[in-house]
Amino acid sequence: MAYVDGFVLAVPKDKMDEYRKITELAGSVWMEHGALTYVEAVADDVPYGELTSFPRAVQAKDDEVVIFSWITYESREKRDEVNAKVMADPRMAQPDCPFDPKRMIVGGFKPFTQLP
Repeated sequence: MAYVDGFVLAVPKDKMDEYRKITELAGSVWMEHGALTYVEAVADDVPYGELTSFPRAVQAKDDEVVIFSWITYESREKRDEVNAKVMADPRMAQPDCPFDPKRMIVGGFKPFTQLP
């Protein structure tokens, strides 16, 4: 069964074009180095919850949109190998980040139920 890296972050609405360019490059690099899939999804139906929610989790501001993304790999071992290559790839050197990385949630997940 595959391995999944998941991400949730908030991007200022006026920086979405810049963020899209970065993700298009990043996705290409991840796929080139062996990721199975690379997906970036923008919030469409994510209500602000009373206690918990995607917007609350990343402390999204009114002028920001929540992004939910994931990358899949053959295994955790393959993920570690791919990520090492990605981090060493000179194309990934980005001087400016269009979002606050301190509010990004990142984690690796081992699926336990998977349908086609």
